[in-house]
Amino acid sequence: MPPSQQPRTTELEALPATAKAWLQPVALLAGDAARAAVASGWAMQLAGNAIAFAAVEILTRRQTGGVACAIVPLARLQAWQRQCDADTQARIAGQLAALSGARPDWAGLSLARPLVMGIVNVTPDSFSDGGNFLDPARAIAHGRALMAAGADMIDVGGESTRPGATPIDAAEELRRVTPVIGGLAQAGAAVSIDSRHAEVMVGALAAGARIVNDISALTDDPGSLALVARAKAPVVLMHKQGDPRTMQADPHYDFAPLDVAEYLESRIDACEDAGIPRARIVVDPGIGFGKTRADNLAILARLTLLHALGSGVLVGLSRKSVIGGLVMAPPGAERLPGSLAGALAAAAQGVQILRVHDVAETRQALAMAGATAG
Repeated sequence: MPPSQQPRTTELEALPATAKAWLQPVALLAGDAARAAVASGWAMQLAGNAIAFAAVEILTRRQTGGVACAIVPLARLQAWQRQCDADTQARIAGQLAALSGARPDWAGLSLARPLVMGIVNVTPDSFSDGGNFLDPARAIAHGRALMAAGADMIDVGGESTRPGATPIDAAEELRRVTPVIGGLAQAGAAVSIDSRHAEVMVGALAAGARIVNDISALTDDPGSLALVARAKAPVVLMHKQGDPRTMQADPHYDFAPLDVAEYLESRIDACEDAGIPRARIVVDPGIGFGKTRADNLAILARLTLLHALGSGVLVGLSRKSVIGGLVMAPPGAERLPGSLAGALAAAAQGVQILRVHDVAETRQALAMAGATAG
């Protein structure tokens, strides 16, 4: 991460007490250790699951620019909170409630354990598997295989949004995805439509999709927000900076983890104003969408920050260039080890949904990690 993006560590008393504070859980515990710490009162559950946190990093923006931070145990946070103004006290209380509260079921699925979202790209130009599943029968067979391997839901996309991708019209996108969604829904899959176009969302939901997954957080199409509200569909709001054609040209952030969290907070607020309750919202930091390698790694290291939004969290890291850039691995299965390492790191931070190409391998890795956590 560039030095200008590094938070400046300071003493707790030096933090601006009137600033808009964000709480990032640290000192994470799992399994028996987490349960014992919560029972003893010196730790809190993270999003109501089997992970606990015993301390937080308080992040605030400095009036002169940059971010200040301080890491404190929960007891000291609560003492500091009492010295803050009423607005800051209320924000800290709200964030602690959001960080510790159990997430309601989403799309009919429990978020009490990490869920696996399998990817079916019905495109000629996706970065990893473009062209493999253009034939509907082949795409349906692949989706069914992912279900058999343990996928909790299947994400079907008909438009590549990789860096540099050319947009397609809604009619072509619908032509690609509709038969695949119908076939997988008939097979009993919980299907997600990966689209940023309201017309495609309408057709996909009519064909049997249950979830809308929008890389633009319902901003690229002016009709998408009202459509999702009317349909009462569960939705994934993803962060991206810029358009897929140009988003990797010159991405810039003051501090990527906090910038992304603030953007997603604003999109949740917009959704709630439009009639989409928070319980139907999952957020995605958008790894690789208008972000440098340093930005991506900084976000992945601070995923617990996103739990302060009070929604489920989805991470899609599978086979992405941030992995290949670390070890010069070409796109595809050569990035499986990095994909699994990233999935386990995300799950260890309480991420509820992992969007992956390699379902069986991810399931096995999660099972082993869970079995050894106690």
